[in-house]
Amino acid sequence: MTPADLSRTVLLTVQRAVEADELPAAVPSRVTVRVPPRPGCGDFATNVALRVAQETGRPAREVAEVLRKRLAAEPGIARVEIAGPGFLNITLDGISYVRLVRDALGAPPAAEPLPLPDPGHELPVLLARLGSDAARWSLLWPAGAGRAGFLVQRDSNPLFRVRYAYARTQGLLRNARDLGFRSEPADSGHEGAAPLLAALADHPRVTAARDPERLARHLDRTAGAFLTWQTECSVLPRGDEKPSAVHRARLALAEATGNVLADGLHQLGITAPAHL
Repeated sequence: MTPADLSRTVLLTVQRAVEADELPAAVPSRVTVRVPPRPGCGDFATNVALRVAQETGRPAREVAEVLRKRLAAEPGIARVEIAGPGFLNITLDGISYVRLVRDALGAPPAAEPLPLPDPGHELPVLLARLGSDAARWSLLWPAGAGRAGFLVQRDSNPLFRVRYAYARTQGLLRNARDLGFRSEPADSGHEGAAPLLAALADHPRVTAARDPERLARHLDRTAGAFLTWQTECSVLPRGDEKPSAVHRARLALAEATGNVLADGLHQLGITAPAHL
């Protein structure tokens, strides 16, 4: 279940509760879900109960309880909890994680790179100054201190972040092969991975828009989420530890991330380096 799918599910839940006279209120025109700022608060959160409570005059937590019961019965949702004044924290079913990772692993690569915006016909000059990868990226991203910054290998350079994250996924796969195990999607090993999973789930929708600037921002968000996750969760066994199902599941998530990053870079006409 993608964030867009979940938003639609929440909206339909409100509509059904209103139609059943459980909530005498107007149905919102749209509902948003967000990744919670802190771990342990579910995969996504929504403030829809607070918004509906303003319409009904009923306590927000009472509205949240009506929606909680209905949402918890929806396919793909493992549990729903009420937090604070009436926020709904939603945890997705592990099967949804497995399907998401498998879809990312099995998605065919894009056939052709997207045409890039070049209103000033700068690309030939930039190619000579920066090389192909940095030149193409510079057409999609505000240059800030200068386009030469896209050549610098540091975290402040979004092009470096994206390509480094891809190279990191390939390094994890190589090390896993040396240790004698492969990736295997499972409903475990995804602790703290909600921002990364949300980014992977967004990839088909972003690429369908065929907007290279939006795709570049999406790749940077995906890379940042992956790098944060993989520093907090050990993908590979440590010391004398044997590879477990959790390690195989985390490796599958890393491999899926690599596929998404490589596909996005290919669509931008930028190389995805196995070593960096």
